[in-house]
Amino acid sequence: MRSLVLQACLFLIAAWAEVGRGELPETVAQIKPSVLAVGTFQRTRSPPAIFRGTGFVVADGRHVLTCAHVLPDALDQAEILAVFYYAHGKDRLRQAQAIVTDPAHDLALLKIAGDPLPALALGDSSRVREGETYAFTGYPIGMVLGLYPVTHLGLIASITPIAVPALRADKLDLKLLPRLNKPYPVFQLDATAYPGNSGSPLYHPKTGAVVGIINKVFVQESKENLLSHPSGISYAIPIEHARKLLEKQRLAPD
Repeated sequence: MRSLVLQACLFLIAAWAEVGRGELPETVAQIKPSVLAVGTFQRTRSPPAIFRGTGFVVADGRHVLTCAHVLPDALDQAEILAVFYYAHGKDRLRQAQAIVTDPAHDLALLKIAGDPLPALALGDSSRVREGETYAFTGYPIGMVLGLYPVTHLGLIASITPIAVPALRADKLDLKLLPRLNKPYPVFQLDATAYPGNSGSPLYHPKTGAVVGIINKVFVQESKENLLSHPSGISYAIPIEHARKLLEKQRLAPD
């Protein structure tokens, strides 16, 4: 038994080393220009910019996918929804507008101003298998690290129906009820995603095709305020639900 366990461990170590040796660095370099911080900007506030999560560019380069819970419930006077990124040696900001949300799958589609940005290709989430390794890139602890996206690698530990842990009657709200009424499969990862990672693309380490969207709200109930106690388990929403969102807006996904 011990020898079998040792062989399995050596196999996983070898597989992860193979992923990291040649394919992932090039893919990360390809992915990063399309990964944005999502938050709000108010010129008279200190600090003027606040990061609330992550998003990534899709479709025509003027649309961004993120999690619906990343968006503020309301904006103060002179406050705008915005995306932030680093390009050509400078921090950049673009005003954004939420054009559609999918509360049941905690997804939101934003439209951004300005010229198109590099868009990510969407993969086939139905082909994802337990035991495969994927990467995700985002802004794990918001403004603490600045506009330098961070990449994590994780195993698909399970494909399981979505559930909200430790749910109590006083925790029920309109955002959680749709998920309880119609549970659907999500990807469970053996990787730590932090507050701010919500909305990060989960992608194939070789091709960069996005198969899911990281969502921390499902492991920390309805709030992302447990920075000091991150879970070692993270969930991702299969990209098929985002595809449907894009199709409804007549934005044909790749």
